[in-house]
Amino acid sequence: MSAHCQLTGARPGFGNAISHSHRRTSRRFDPNIQRKRYWLAGEGRYVRLTLSAKAIKTVDVIGVEGAVARIRARGVKV
Repeated sequence: MSAHCQLTGARPGFGNAISHSHRRTSRRFDPNIQRKRYWLAGEGRYVRLTLSAKAIKTVDVIGVEGAVARIRARGVKV
């Protein structure tokens, strides 16, 4: 699964893991990505969205229709 959010566009961040001896090795900070299925009443079907945990809370506030409208405005097919 791709580690990016369809709603917020959150993608992995990159940095260094620093050991006790202070050696640096490359690491990745992945967003908390979940796949959620929502009922889209306007189209009479389910949609499966790849969302971060923060975006799931946003969908709870703005609703599924509003979230899908924002995703489509970003140019992502739903």
